Amino acid sequence: MTIFFWFSLFLIFYAFVGYGLVLFVLVKLRRIFIGKRSIGEIIADTLPTCTLIVAAYNEEDYIEEKIRNTLALHYPAGKINYLFITDGSNDKTPEIISRYPAIKLMHSDKRNGKIAAVQRAVAAVTTETMIFTDANTFLNPDALIMLCRHYADPKVGAVAGEKRVKIDSTSDATAGEGFYWKYESKLKIWDSELNSVVGAAGELFSVKTALYESVHPDSIIDDFMISMLIAKKGYRIVYEPEAYATETSSENIKEELKRKIRIAAGGLQSIIWLKSLLLPFKQPLLSFQYISHRVLRWTVIPFLMIVALFLNILIVAKTHLLIYQLILSAQVLFYLLALSGWILEKQQIKIKALFIPYYFGVMNYAVIAGIFRYLFGEQSAAWEKSKRK
Repeated sequence: MTIFFWFSLFLIFYAFVGYGLVLFVLVKLRRIFIGKRSIGEIIADTLPTCTLIVAAYNEEDYIEEKIRNTLALHYPAGKINYLFITDGSNDKTPEIISRYPAIKLMHSDKRNGKIAAVQRAVAAVTTETMIFTDANTFLNPDALIMLCRHYADPKVGAVAGEKRVKIDSTSDATAGEGFYWKYESKLKIWDSELNSVVGAAGELFSVKTALYESVHPDSIIDDFMISMLIAKKGYRIVYEPEAYATETSSENIKEELKRKIRIAAGGLQSIIWLKSLLLPFKQPLLSFQYISHRVLRWTVIPFLMIVALFLNILIVAKTHLLIYQLILSAQVLFYLLALSGWILEKQQIKIKALFIPYYFGVMNYAVIAGIFRYLFGEQSAAWEKSKRK
């Protein structure tokens, strides 16, 4: 019992903190023995041709601002195309886009889902690279250049931008989303320097057109699958924090939970579809990163957190060793803080110190819920937008 308890604690610590420490050490060693990865000077003539793809479904509230943001992005003239696809939209989104001749509009009245829309858009692309971004996110002016400069390295097959969550002064527990992404960004920087980022987020990422592989229409998190299929071919996914997409946090914790459950269900689906990466024989470093950064969090960790708590209670009941009492006290305190965050949010009392434990609890509950939703076939691949502030 005590062995499994310590093993559970070790994996929990490793998944959320230990892997970051290991990454930090490995990156330092790489710099010592191989050198720091360098990026060549940005030369406009050497940047690849590029198509920016935006899949928009009923986004009339955001689309005009998105268009202005898109047309203001920096990239060499004649090397950039803009393609917006609005399949299934029955509001004014297609009409608004059609007012801008610089943007190619693809529209079909039939709604077949985001994946089908993206696949249809990709089929019309003739440029060397593609950049995908969401309709409700806004990019920094040099984002496209910062992404595409990495393709000077022939080993790079995809580039992931950074997701930034705007947190206002009236934020509730969804502010934990912003804190989480800041930590994730640091891990991705180290992942990228060591070898490759483990997947890309749909808010902003780019791929070489020739390497793009269509994903299954039932794919729940298609952006992750698109990028990982490229990594499976032996190409690096680079992380570029100087190319970032900004969006507001979820409207409330209920909306954030809905989004997290979907991601968790998609995570389990991806693990099953990418099962060959669980065996480290072909790409040992990528498999190590994939299992450490994704697989553990998307499978066993939330269950081990429950197991560790109950085993700790049983051990304390049988022994009076101080170390187990202290660990149990720390666990109980953490969950009480998370519970307090939930109760206070219900009362609309906002204490930022409770955002992180509350959000952490929600995130891990979402993994359990997502796993069961996927196993019982209750998670649809249909794109369901989360409400944003």
